[in-house]
Amino acid sequence: MLGKGVVGGGGGTKAPKPSFVSYVRPEEIHTNEKEVTEKEVTLHLLPGEQVLCEASTVLKYVQEDSSQHGVYGRLVCTDFKIAFLGDDESTLDNDETQFKNKVIGENDITLHCVDQIYGVFDEKKKTLFGQLKKYPEKLIIHCKDLRVFQFCLRYTKEEEVKRIVSGIIHHTQAPKLLKRLFLFSYATAAQNNTVTDPKNHTVMFDSLKDWCWELERTKGNMKYKAVSVNEDYEVCERLPAYFVVPTPLPEENVQRFQGHGIPIWCWSCHNGSALLKMSALPKEQDDGILQIQKSFFDRIYKTIHRPPYEIVKTEDLSSNFLSLQEIQTAYSKFKQLFLIDNSTEFWDTDIKWFSLLESSSWLDIIRRCLKKAIEITECMEAQNMNVLLLEENASDLCCLISSLVQLMMDPHCRTRIGFQSLIQKEWVMGGHCFLDRCNHLRQNDKEEVPVFLLFLDCVWQLVHQHPPAFEFTETYLTVLSDSLYIPIFSTFFFNSPHQKDTNMGREGQETQSKPLNLLTVWDWSVQFEPKAQTLLKNPLYVEKPKLDKGQRKGMRFKHQRQLSLPLTQSKSSPKRGFFREETDHLIKNLLGKRISKLINSSDELQDNFREFYDTWHSKPTDYHGLLLPHIEGPEIKVWAQRYLRWIPEAQILGGGRVATMSKLLEMMEEVQSLQEKIDERHHSQQAPQAEAPCLLRNSARLSSLFPFALLQRHSSKPVLPTSGWKALGDEDDLAKQEDEFVDLGDV
Repeated sequence: MLGKGVVGGGGGTKAPKPSFVSYVRPEEIHTNEKEVTEKEVTLHLLPGEQVLCEASTVLKYVQEDSSQHGVYGRLVCTDFKIAFLGDDESTLDNDETQFKNKVIGENDITLHCVDQIYGVFDEKKKTLFGQLKKYPEKLIIHCKDLRVFQFCLRYTKEEEVKRIVSGIIHHTQAPKLLKRLFLFSYATAAQNNTVTDPKNHTVMFDSLKDWCWELERTKGNMKYKAVSVNEDYEVCERLPAYFVVPTPLPEENVQRFQGHGIPIWCWSCHNGSALLKMSALPKEQDDGILQIQKSFFDRIYKTIHRPPYEIVKTEDLSSNFLSLQEIQTAYSKFKQLFLIDNSTEFWDTDIKWFSLLESSSWLDIIRRCLKKAIEITECMEAQNMNVLLLEENASDLCCLISSLVQLMMDPHCRTRIGFQSLIQKEWVMGGHCFLDRCNHLRQNDKEEVPVFLLFLDCVWQLVHQHPPAFEFTETYLTVLSDSLYIPIFSTFFFNSPHQKDTNMGREGQETQSKPLNLLTVWDWSVQFEPKAQTLLKNPLYVEKPKLDKGQRKGMRFKHQRQLSLPLTQSKSSPKRGFFREETDHLIKNLLGKRISKLINSSDELQDNFREFYDTWHSKPTDYHGLLLPHIEGPEIKVWAQRYLRWIPEAQILGGGRVATMSKLLEMMEEVQSLQEKIDERHHSQQAPQAEAPCLLRNSARLSSLFPFALLQRHSSKPVLPTSGWKALGDEDDLAKQEDEFVDLGDV
């Protein structure tokens, strides 16, 4: 059996140890080890990648039915990844439906993607960390992309077991220095071979020109200006070299409190309202300094709040919204629903699926984020109010909410280039601490909060509800979430632009050389071949039609986005004295003295929100206009492709969204063919349309797990777990509870 690379294991999760050993005699292992060596799969190393330790005669378990089977091979740990090299992997390379990543193989785990490591000692599962006195007979690795790997070490030499287990634990869990990340080894080794994609037109916002272009695109250049006062990061290391502030604001004010207490522009609406963000002023106890801060803020506030022409609504995200602790706790519970070790565990937990899902609160957090973004959208669109987002450092929830607002209001952000530019502007240049929030250095687990993943999950809700409005697919969002843990791209591996610019330069290098040329994740050709990249583009997306001069004349004062707006009248100016209270409240928050409720969080605000929300959803959707998600209970769903893709029991054979997409593509091809025939009759030539992804041509061979898993055999157990049958009762009870056992792919 070993000569073929597959070994039969114990019959169940608690199979007696002797029953496994009896299948293979020690002499068989010795004999077949030579056979495997002859056809050993070559380890693919990236530039700068080095092998640290390895072990042979390792069995990688494959989840199938209620038994365990394994593939025989080598387990290798490098300074970039953990890789398993089976002796029978070549068959996968020839499958045309395989969605392959050129950097990370199917059996590769980057060191940054490792979440938890467990060992099995005498059938007991224990968490592994630090120095071990005893080494496990089985190694289980839970990954941040929710894959689960299980390796049997029973046939591996004792010294190799010690080396590989200790090496994996050390290189995935020990605290690291920034300069020791593989990112720098790769950039140094591949410096002369790095080629950027000429088709990548993502705006990086690393120059004054980029910010001026964005101001002009959104018509924000009438009231706001791009400044270079922080070009050398002398004002604030947290802010980017270039950013946008209100035109009346003197540049010397930016330097006063190292960028704190300054309204920084995010985006401008077609009606002139703007979205701004601000970080809190430093907390001070001295009354004299507090008075100086209050006077300073009064001057700043007057530059953006000039009633009745410009009214500002403040949203304090630090004290009246989600906390980072809530997000961290919710996701920790949520991810456990998908880290399934075996088929038996899947069916045992399936009966409790909905209660476990609800208790995690992850979907409720998504709903709250979308609701907050809709509230801000209503203020800007319907009431023509500027909105100022407040947060301690304006680098977590500010990034999340401002990005969602722009995604709902600006159709440009729903194109692939626009979406990538949005992430560059609000997250990368906005100073989101990717290094800390992803815990890439393993220095502080408490700082690890999946804020960016929460954003992608919110975006997926919009993509799922309004597919034709987005140029990219859910597969694009999934591979983008995976890219958080691939340390050859600089996009998600720094806390700020200053940290990146400092560490990619000559500083700390003994020899004089050119600054490192770090790759950006937006160059998708590094990870995927053109054929695979077709799955990142939505074939159902229709670009906004370009109007000729005659059509533009009649629509001079009406923006496209207004076509889908509810007819909500703008509110009259608030009563006298309100602005004073609003200003005082804002000052208290910026000085760190929080109060429990915002003055403007009244029932009237909720009434406006409900009217705006209901009116928009009662009208036909303009996919190139304002776009609001449904946020009622059942409308917020589990991102099935990302969270369920590695669980064979959760697949729908020949079905799911893949089958639906395949049928739609067939119809599109037929319509396109008819259109071409019509064009031929009129002797007109049109630009060729994008072809449907050829990987979707035969949906019968695929499953709902496509494109991340091939058609897999899955457990033959019934949809209703037998463990729950006794509690279900007779047929009448079964009918009543039918809705509780829907397929996971439709949740």
